[in-house]
Amino acid sequence: MTRLFLGDCLDALRQLPDASVDAVVTDPPYGLSFMGKKWDYDVPSVEVWAECLRVLKPGGHLLAFAGTRTQHRMAVRIEDAGFEIRDMIAWVYGSGFPKSLDVSKAIDKAAGAEREVVGPSQRHVSGKPEQRTEGLSGTSTFAEVVGMGAFITAPATDAARQWAGWGTALKPALEPITVARKPLSGTVAATVLEHGTGALNVDGCRVGEREKRMLNRGGSIGYGGSEPQGVVEDGGCGRWPANLIHDGSDEVVGLFPAQAGAAAPVHRRNSDKFRQTYGSFGGNIDEAGSTFHGDTGSAARFFYSPKADGTDRNEGTEARNIHPTVKPTDLMQYLCRLVTPPGGTVLDPFMGSGSTGKAAQMEGFRFIGCERDPDYFAIAKARIETAHGSLFANIADVEVVTA
Repeated sequence: MTRLFLGDCLDALRQLPDASVDAVVTDPPYGLSFMGKKWDYDVPSVEVWAECLRVLKPGGHLLAFAGTRTQHRMAVRIEDAGFEIRDMIAWVYGSGFPKSLDVSKAIDKAAGAEREVVGPSQRHVSGKPEQRTEGLSGTSTFAEVVGMGAFITAPATDAARQWAGWGTALKPALEPITVARKPLSGTVAATVLEHGTGALNVDGCRVGEREKRMLNRGGSIGYGGSEPQGVVEDGGCGRWPANLIHDGSDEVVGLFPAQAGAAAPVHRRNSDKFRQTYGSFGGNIDEAGSTFHGDTGSAARFFYSPKADGTDRNEGTEARNIHPTVKPTDLMQYLCRLVTPPGGTVLDPFMGSGSTGKAAQMEGFRFIGCERDPDYFAIAKARIETAHGSLFANIADVEVVTA
């Protein structure tokens, strides 16, 4: 059963019984007043995270996206609610748009000086054509930068010439994801046996096997082709999941160095010591984590890369998905799978347009979502119902509850 609460998440969470949820995977407000939205005026309160802690089973994990400027505040409030901070996953992407003030232009504007147009803009901006401009501040609008009247102007004053090329912000290229866990009930082993929570699904999230993201381009492993190459020597195991995820874009992959990898399986360097301790048994044990992959190419292949899904903004609704912070379904599937036991329940107290819910459905998990905006709620409900048609969905109906 999928339960969707329309209303404030605190009211919804208080209707849930103690220790009834296996994992919380959410993209909450970042506290940046994004696009002037009232719901983004602050990060969630300690009270909200305390309710998430209450409804989680012992050892249950919480994954919460955050903004780079407010990650510290998000993590502190999660910790103050009683969670243990376990790690942080960095989701790296190439589509960020810099919201920077051009200092030179600002100086000329303050002086009332008119700048001379010297040519068309040659700046390249990563991002999607449909990227909206609400809430942007700085030198120019997104439309100006990408070609609708874009131009280069020369500084008009001596002070502006002195500060030409200076700005106020870096291009955003990552979002941190706080990895937290409710305290265990005894040991990890005891908690897993009693509640099914407390551990990460390492084998279910290994890189390069289940997801098949390592693709051949120009004779080396890259991203963007159609057939996986050179990733089967490990017997179908794949690489250990890391605390970095990237989008596979040329811009991001280009940041990684070329890395040929091991030419042959690596064996223990201290096998003599093992033989002394364990006899002949220890002589043939491969070094822990030294799985042989036999592949070459960019070191980007060492990290998980969710595939892009162009349907995320246009599925299940007659109108376009207008939510400004839609996450890739494949990314959310990976995160749900990482922290949720088979057949478990995923909670998202800040459901938005339902990306976590859709992902949970496709992974075969039960789902509970909360959203207070009726328009976003309608989009989320439609997307989650569309996921029922997936081969992987095992939940038959959706219950709508007013919080």
